[in-house]
Amino acid sequence: MKILHVYAAEWCPHSRDTLKWLDDHKIKYYYHDIEAQPKDIMQMVIEANGGQDWAVPTLMYDEKWRAAKAYDAKELEEDLKELGVIK
Repeated sequence: MKILHVYAAEWCPHSRDTLKWLDDHKIKYYYHDIEAQPKDIMQMVIEANGGQDWAVPTLMYDEKWRAAKAYDAKELEEDLKELGVIK
């Protein structure tokens, strides 16, 4: 079963808003505290965000990544459709 992975931080308002949207839409996901990730995972998140540094919330589904973006409900929904998380 494929599941959405959310690399985020509790202190980040965009992460909190993204998680709330996912909860409100009953989308299952694994939450990963970005600051607690091992180096190999951190490197994947950095690469997903252009290779300079990590940013949150970064999403991964079925080996496809969504780089961190400021929270925008419509854009999040469109990106989740493109990733195949929702129809």
